[in-house]
Amino acid sequence: MKNVLITGGAGFIGVHLADHLTASGDYTVTVIDNESLGDRRNLDLEQVRFVPGDLRDADQLREALEGQDAVVHLAADTRVMDSIEDPAHNFENNVVGTFNLLELCRELGVGRIVAASTGGAIVGDVPPPVHERMAAQPTSPYGASKLMLEGYLSAYSGSYGMSGCALRFSNIYGPKSFHKGSVVAHFFKRILSGEPLVVYGDGSQARDFLYVGDLVEGIRTAIDSDATGAYQLGSGEPTTVNELLDLMRATTGQELDVVYEDFRSGEVRRTWCEIDKAREGIGFAPVTKLEEGLARTWEWFRARDVG
Repeated sequence: MKNVLITGGAGFIGVHLADHLTASGDYTVTVIDNESLGDRRNLDLEQVRFVPGDLRDADQLREALEGQDAVVHLAADTRVMDSIEDPAHNFENNVVGTFNLLELCRELGVGRIVAASTGGAIVGDVPPPVHERMAAQPTSPYGASKLMLEGYLSAYSGSYGMSGCALRFSNIYGPKSFHKGSVVAHFFKRILSGEPLVVYGDGSQARDFLYVGDLVEGIRTAIDSDATGAYQLGSGEPTTVNELLDLMRATTGQELDVVYEDFRSGEVRRTWCEIDKAREGIGFAPVTKLEEGLARTWEWFRARDVG
């Protein structure tokens, strides 16, 4: 059995990952979360050890880290627009928290770290597809914080014999995305509450949408690999917001009230990723088509009437 700590593990991705790892029977899972967005009640607490805590608190983090073989570092302030409004808050959570984690991993001998990063926010508004060979030029404090995460992870791997890789997530969606501010969860919640869907721009902006079930399997394979460096995890395909709206109309069977407003400063217009390196390096193989994943997600929201 491998002991794995998930930071930020009471959130959307963490809950899915904890379920995925415990179901395999090959891992014991500990979660640390300050529950600012996540909620321990969404975890199977009979299968998962939960430690309430914040990565900025060394004592709480130490309690969670002792005895671990690997860490999946998900804890972060992930909202791009919020990072533009309050970059100091983003820095404290994403950079200081990550540094504290790496220092304690070094002290306690935790040798394997898999960290959540991002693609488009790091490389900026460049011609897609985004890939790992592109020069970094982040367009938001959030993207800058994730670039710093990748830099420190590389430095600690090179200087202290730790093994770390950064997984650059695309737009992740799926069931249990109760607190997600991303477009799929946000639109489904507004559809259920009968509110209009606001699109910033003309709907031609494109994103790469990856189903959460495919993501957590990619994280699992990364835990067990010796891969280092950065890896893009996405579907490898672009979807415009207007195409997403058409799929949502088909999924929900509803006409949607859509309002178009001006583009927002700091947002990348078109981005999707190339996933060849992840296929070869960690065996990443997404299988869920967007229409299938949207149907599963809509059924989850509708069954719980999350508005």
